[in-house]
Amino acid sequence: MSDDDAPIAATKKPGLFGGLFSRGSASVVEPAPTAAVAPEPKRTWWRRLRAGLARSSSAIGEGIASIFTKRKLDSAMLDELEDVLVQADLGLATATRIREAVGKGRYDKEISPDEVKEILAAEVERVLTPVALPLTIDESRKPFVILVIGVNGSGKTTTIGKLASKFSAEGRKVTLAAGDTFRAAAIEQLKVWGERAGAPVVARPQGADAAGLAFDAMREALANESDVLIMDTAGRLQNRKELMAELEKVIRVMRKADPAAPHSVLLALDATVGQNALSQVEIFGKVAGVTGLVMTKLDGTARGGILVAIAEKFKLPVHFIGVGEGQADIEPFEARDFARAIAGLAD
Repeated sequence: MSDDDAPIAATKKPGLFGGLFSRGSASVVEPAPTAAVAPEPKRTWWRRLRAGLARSSSAIGEGIASIFTKRKLDSAMLDELEDVLVQADLGLATATRIREAVGKGRYDKEISPDEVKEILAAEVERVLTPVALPLTIDESRKPFVILVIGVNGSGKTTTIGKLASKFSAEGRKVTLAAGDTFRAAAIEQLKVWGERAGAPVVARPQGADAAGLAFDAMREALANESDVLIMDTAGRLQNRKELMAELEKVIRVMRKADPAAPHSVLLALDATVGQNALSQVEIFGKVAGVTGLVMTKLDGTARGGILVAIAEKFKLPVHFIGVGEGQADIEPFEARDFARAIAGLAD
């Protein structure tokens, strides 16, 4: 007989039922209750934004601290400041404006790093305020059609899922269209987001014609009386002419169902790509008539300042920013919050 087969009844302690029903005197000792673990408090959007922009603000803050260390201000220090800001992708125009604001009336005087950050935040807010505009859903358009475009990996599908959850929470009926017919994973991902948001998803098998799907989605959204239809698209490089031509076709076909569609064209921009985002805005704008921007992945880069450079150059509305993968990690863009977070200042 092996050890595993050996009788153990003589030494085994009575189980729950044995202890309850045995006639012996042995008592059952109940385990002590486990102390309840308090749930982690939910972070406010400001805290999530600060955390998301931590890499960007740290890079800028460290640069400022290394320059303004109890020295009297001179042009060499301002040159260094401008370099730090350009390297953070804030853009030359904004960097020059901040340099001039810091230098105004302060030559041969000491200025603290915190003072420089306050000036930086004020100038960034001045650039961003005109473009910090909400996405307005026109109630007279049913469905209100939102086309989401961008390069591969820019966070389009995740953004759509977050927006669907947001609109559904506002009481709007939302339909999603899985227009990235190249990737089966994108179709499945959108279905998951649709289930979370309680939004039906119009999908076709992988390889189906994206333009045909767009037309079908518009008809289905109209039939089920949706308030909003959000359409995903395949990621496409801005320098691939055949892919951009396909996007133009999708828009043409949508307009057969509704001449005014799409009512909003959102370009999802991955903040980690830095300067390349400028060419994306330019080319997608020409092809698809971009009406607004969503900046994603700000939590994954030290170059979040690119949003400032884009705002300075293109003056396009920035509707939302994302700083995480969760449903709540997207919010309407606020110029002051962004400016103070990237400068590393308290609210």
